[in-house]
Amino acid sequence: MSERTRRAFVLDEGVAILTRTPATLDALLRGLPAAWITAHEGGDTWSPFDVMGHLIHGEQTDWVPRAKIILEHGEARTFDRFDRTAQLKAPANRTVPDLLDEFARAREASLDQLRGFHLTDADLDKRGRHPEFGAVTLRQLLATWVAHDLDSRRADLTRPREAVLGCRRSLARVSACD
Repeated sequence: MSERTRRAFVLDEGVAILTRTPATLDALLRGLPAAWITAHEGGDTWSPFDVMGHLIHGEQTDWVPRAKIILEHGEARTFDRFDRTAQLKAPANRTVPDLLDEFARAREASLDQLRGFHLTDADLDKRGRHPEFGAVTLRQLLATWVAHDLDSRRADLTRPREAVLGCRRSLARVSACD
């Protein structure tokens, strides 16, 4: 395996990505027209507004709470199930600026807690129990958090292009644009 392929998760590098996500999302979303923020592609797809709610819910109930479970209980306690659609049940009167600000505060608090753990390599190798996947290490959980952030930036936030632009996803079908 070369240096440019898969390698072990490095906590400081992961934290660097997690730290940048709120500002990245703020730059992408703040001030955009509502049509861009609330549009989705139908079915079970999410709008950027929905994604922001999902990220906030994850900060509150997923990543750091599960890290605490691993550190305090190991595999003896299974993680609480994560409701990945909880944001769809939240009050709809929230604004994108409100969500962006709330996410930035929640992420800062999460990272403060993570830093406060003073994690060692031995800590990162501790195992917890995921309700669907079984045994996972803290390193795997934190790497998944980073990957989730990157996926949310890339896919979910750019998804409403068809709803807003009237174009299909593929550039090969550019003639399908209205």
